[in-house]
Amino acid sequence: MPVESGSSAAARHTKQKRKSHSLSIRRSNSTEQDQRSGPGMQRDMLDGQDSKLPLSMRSNLLDLFGQIEREFENLYIENLELRREIDTLNERLVSEGQTVEGGELGKGVLKAKASHSTSQLSQKLKTTYKASTSKIVSSFKATTSRAVCQILKEYVGHRDGIWDLALTRNSPVVLGTASADHSAALWSIETGKCLLRYAGHAGSVNSIKFHPTEQMALTASGDQTAHIWRYMVQLPVIPPVADISAQCDDELDFSDKEEGEGDVEALCSEVPTIRVATTTLKSHQGVVIAADWLVGGKQVVTASWDRAANLYEVETSELVHTLTGHDQELTHCCTHPSQRLVVTSSRDTTFRLWDFRDPSIHSVNVFQGHTDTVTSAVFTVGDNVVSGSDDRTVKVWDLKNMRSPIATIRTDSAVNRISVSANQRIIALPHDNRQVRLFDMAGVRLARLPRSNRQGHRRMVCCSVWNEESASCNLFTCGFDRQAIGWNINIPVLLQEK
Repeated sequence: MPVESGSSAAARHTKQKRKSHSLSIRRSNSTEQDQRSGPGMQRDMLDGQDSKLPLSMRSNLLDLFGQIEREFENLYIENLELRREIDTLNERLVSEGQTVEGGELGKGVLKAKASHSTSQLSQKLKTTYKASTSKIVSSFKATTSRAVCQILKEYVGHRDGIWDLALTRNSPVVLGTASADHSAALWSIETGKCLLRYAGHAGSVNSIKFHPTEQMALTASGDQTAHIWRYMVQLPVIPPVADISAQCDDELDFSDKEEGEGDVEALCSEVPTIRVATTTLKSHQGVVIAADWLVGGKQVVTASWDRAANLYEVETSELVHTLTGHDQELTHCCTHPSQRLVVTSSRDTTFRLWDFRDPSIHSVNVFQGHTDTVTSAVFTVGDNVVSGSDDRTVKVWDLKNMRSPIATIRTDSAVNRISVSANQRIIALPHDNRQVRLFDMAGVRLARLPRSNRQGHRRMVCCSVWNEESASCNLFTCGFDRQAIGWNINIPVLLQEK
């Protein structure tokens, strides 16, 4: 078989690699020279050296080291060319300095000026960076020194986790809780005493809401129904301060006990119990996860795991509308405080706004912005909706522009059922990691509720609700540790403005 000569191989190689980089060409030429030298010369060189390595391996190593040497040689040549270019640029700068200033400038003067201008630019960058971050840093520092977050009362008596809580909207103002132990309970805010239990559900009670004007409660349950029931409570006499402290200590002990222990069951059995609902709403084919009253209290809306929300007439229990469109299970529903608007959230990463203000037209808007389950979406006093998600974010939306959120809060844990203070416009975020954080509507963190082995929630925090009527016990939280907690939150106005 004829062997191709070295010159013809070089010509053919040059044609194939004509558009290649010069470095690749140098490698090819060096390879061609090695080929011209022939394998016999390399073999003779290797035979003359004392080594225990096989000849083929030594030949490969020699070839690799040759390539490395050529790489360094090319880098060395490029470095020399760059140095020449730098010298040329320096000479040009010197000539320009003589023309502008009319004097001879040496390299030392130019270097001094360049160093001075560089230090000035660096100082400007540092000043700008500090100015841009000082507001954030100062806000975080202010939360630790000026925001006051104290535990005032613990409400203990449920035998399982508490999913939801709410406050009555008329006198007497009491706290309501919905628990996985198949019951709902009403509590005295001041004493922490359980006043009444509702035990009409056959499954977990997932939410509780109170009628805007009458003494009626609406509860949603895992038994695929929602119940409306009437209540009547009488507030107990507030004991002295010393007795309150003793009661708090006892309640701390209750929260650490396991289900079925005598003290907790005795506490639950001593209070009056309602077992029959005034009205039962049962059109869903799955767990009813949430329910709420529409403005005026004549209609209610329920959200279910059957991917639908239902609108009912309270007086007749008639199903008025079935709201469909979500692709997965619903997680929450909320009504506007003054308008006939409903927002539903779902595991399909969206929440929907349903408009019932016009009886003839029921429009719906879809809000997309989360990447995981939307755990809740609530209205504010203004034209905003605040949504929380398992994607660890909370977003503030403008009802007039639903394309993108006006503020985004990023956290380190999934967010559960949030609440917004109507008076102070503060968002309370309960987390899976037992934390509760407070933010303003612009997304600035104001405070984090204290938590330790002796105070705060010991398990996942499920829900929060603000008490607008009280200046002392003005925030309530509940969790899967079977207790609800009343907090005193005092955030100065100056801190909120920052």
